[in-house]
Amino acid sequence: MTDKKLRQHLNGITLENILYELVDYYGWRELSELVEIRCFYNDPSIKSSLTFLRKTPWARTEVETLYCSLKEHD
Repeated sequence: MTDKKLRQHLNGITLENILYELVDYYGWRELSELVEIRCFYNDPSIKSSLTFLRKTPWARTEVETLYCSLKEHD
């Protein structure tokens, strides 16, 4: 997915809302398999995930891309 298309899908959506939707849809276990970052499988929480994702651009991009893929199939 191109960066421009990704940004269009994310316009007006907070990272926190993205995480809540992904966790609601996949659950922490499946989410940790789709995006392999420790904060998703080692004592996961929205707060710890937000902290990590805000400091780690590559992980945030993966989460945002997964979210956009989910929304394209709705």
